[in-house]
Amino acid sequence: MKFIKRVIKWLAILVVAIIALLYIFDYDYILRGARIVYFTGHKTVFIDDYPYFENDTIKKGNNISPWPLHKNYNTVESTEKLNAFNEKLGTVAYLIIKNDSIYYEWYAPDYSDASKTNSFSMAKSITTALLGKAIMQGHIKSLDQPISDFYPQYSYAKTTVGDLASMSSGLDWVEHYSSPFSVTARANYDNNLAKAILNQKVVETPGESFEYLSGNTELLGMIIQKATGQPLAEYLSENFWKPMGAAQDALWQLDGKEHRLAKTFCCISSNARDFARFGKLYKDHGKWQGQQLLDSAYVAKSIRPRFKESPEYGYGWWLRKHEDKNFFMMLGHHSQLVMVEPEDNVIIVRLGQRTSDDEGTTHFTKDQDVYIEEAYKMLGHD
Repeated sequence: MKFIKRVIKWLAILVVAIIALLYIFDYDYILRGARIVYFTGHKTVFIDDYPYFENDTIKKGNNISPWPLHKNYNTVESTEKLNAFNEKLGTVAYLIIKNDSIYYEWYAPDYSDASKTNSFSMAKSITTALLGKAIMQGHIKSLDQPISDFYPQYSYAKTTVGDLASMSSGLDWVEHYSSPFSVTARANYDNNLAKAILNQKVVETPGESFEYLSGNTELLGMIIQKATGQPLAEYLSENFWKPMGAAQDALWQLDGKEHRLAKTFCCISSNARDFARFGKLYKDHGKWQGQQLLDSAYVAKSIRPRFKESPEYGYGWWLRKHEDKNFFMMLGHHSQLVMVEPEDNVIIVRLGQRTSDDEGTTHFTKDQDVYIEEAYKMLGHD
């Protein structure tokens, strides 16, 4: 018994020492991450995490613009393969939109068209839409405006806002999701996100090649907020959420109560129908019900590759060829997806808990193939 008591005593001392060291060396965000993830019974980040963070509300307006239902709405059954994948990978929402009408719609138990789940990196596409609006309104001069105009500490670099949006900034960010000591983990759980971002240096020549770095979009969001003088949730609400007639308020996760900086590299909590509106907006060249919300030239540039050597990315949007189909996509961790095939006037939305086991080894995972192929099989019945 004495031995057990001694072991418990030394374990307690060890735990206290570890916690103290984490605070001393500014790694206390790891404790927050552990409390949010492991202490809630999860093994990694999860789509229902918004109650554990401070949030700003992205307010809907009074004029909701509901999606029309296709004449054959939900008359076609989902395929066995799609059902199996949805169950295996924890899909919570799956939509097929054809000719701007909802053709097929499915939600897992306890989820609905009003459920809020985490966009993860789909927020990057939305943040670059805010950039386009800020340029359109004259808050930012162009894609070529240097970031040093907003943060003079980068005066040594030639990085532009366009370089941030196209993932070619030259920042020394390391995109790593599994290590708790990575800057990516810090960005998700630190309560002073701006400090973490502005510690990043430009170490490569910007504007020359694609390298996917979440820090790019966070710095871009900070610049948009500084340029417009508005909190990003408010700016998003006024310029897109309300004009597009979103059905529900959404939430944008913040770094904490003190600094209240939106996490623009991720973490807008909304629903499948409202996320899909951005796919329609870009499919329709920036126009929504006759109103030009984004410059059509900016939209066209966003959904074309910036670099010939990297045909998979434009400005905030992923670009994917699948067989004879050409998609532009909003893509987030664990396969949060809004996939648009403009020639076919098709939008496919998938939200869920997990993705296939090749995530992290490739940008376009095997489950995406299934979501596309089974949607077209179902559309073939029309």
